[in-house]
Amino acid sequence: MLFGIGDVLDAIYEYFPEKDKSEDEENTIKVAVIGKPNVGKSSLINKILGEKRTIVSDIAGTTRDAIDTPFENEHGKYILIDTAGIRKHNKINESIEKFSVQRTLLAIERADVCLMMIDANDGVTDQDAKIAGEAHEAGKGVIIVVNKWDEYEKTTGTLEKYKKEVYEKLSYLSYAPVIFISAKTGQRVEKLFEIINNVAEQNSLRVSTSVLNQVINEAIAIVQPPTDKGKRLRIFYGTQVSTKPPTFVVFVNNIELFHFSYQRYLVNQLRKEFGLEGTPVRLIPREKNEKEI
Repeated sequence: MLFGIGDVLDAIYEYFPEKDKSEDEENTIKVAVIGKPNVGKSSLINKILGEKRTIVSDIAGTTRDAIDTPFENEHGKYILIDTAGIRKHNKINESIEKFSVQRTLLAIERADVCLMMIDANDGVTDQDAKIAGEAHEAGKGVIIVVNKWDEYEKTTGTLEKYKKEVYEKLSYLSYAPVIFISAKTGQRVEKLFEIINNVAEQNSLRVSTSVLNQVINEAIAIVQPPTDKGKRLRIFYGTQVSTKPPTFVVFVNNIELFHFSYQRYLVNQLRKEFGLEGTPVRLIPREKNEKEI
């Protein structure tokens, strides 16, 4: 047994240079490339880097762990996170597969933007919906990346029809932009970075309280809040409490009257006014007595 090894490591650590966290963390966008096995995640990162930094194989599940790669181009600084694909639960027999799933979920958690990759030939599968749902629930910026578009047979209107089908199967990601690429040929890969930057910015968007309430009041004037048994919902005011994703608390007279449909209407109005492309928006109702206002 080795004694005193902790003291030695502490002494060594004192000589390590300190990182400039403000530069590393604020100016670098962490991008997790997620999706089921063999959808082209590692191929996309290799195409971006211009070299084979991650393992590419036709065998599904080759990437067992999350791999971080710093990358910089004219669009900005990024950390690309390649992840193990999440397999269906009935196929997770080995402990290493369970570990891979956990690592993917952790990669989503620490990412700013998730590239949700879909195989154009397979379309959106139940497995894709589960993985995309994890990114949505985590409040991350999401871009739907349809890969292998060069292999897909196309006719007039194919792209718009395909996009419509994607949104039908991933209805909760109706805010997410869709881009059709080929990691193999590099088709539209460069365009990804403009979208990543925009989505990261939208996910971090902060709205002033005065402007927010102006939009809420205009929305109320257009569509009156609902009533139930003679009682009408009253919305007093709203305020933004956090970003990543943009989260708003709305104070009302009765939470039960604040139906989901009206909450969705308000979120749509916020998106119409502020954009908020590629990011979830969270609306939290809080009940307040009228005398407290």
